[in-house]
Amino acid sequence: MKLIASIYKSPKKDEMYLYVEKAKGLTQVPEKLLELFGTPRHVMDLMLREERPLARADVVQVMEGIQAKGFHLQMPPQKDDYLIELPDELLTMNDPL
Repeated sequence: MKLIASIYKSPKKDEMYLYVEKAKGLTQVPEKLLELFGTPRHVMDLMLREERPLARADVVQVMEGIQAKGFHLQMPPQKDDYLIELPDELLTMNDPL
């Protein structure tokens, strides 16, 4: 099975991606999901094939999700317990102007 997918990155959440069939675009993605995802930023188009693995997602699950729901949402990887997310204002507090 082959599928040409468009991949979009979320501006709200680092390492969150949305896979959709290129020919259909974002038409089948629920409006509520797009609100939570943010304005999608196109990253690339990619030919998905079962025999070609993806780095952080199971290619078969991605293709099945796109065919069943019209999209596949790739969530960010889980962070280890010792890692914390700091607010942007703390990360830029000592930056030179």
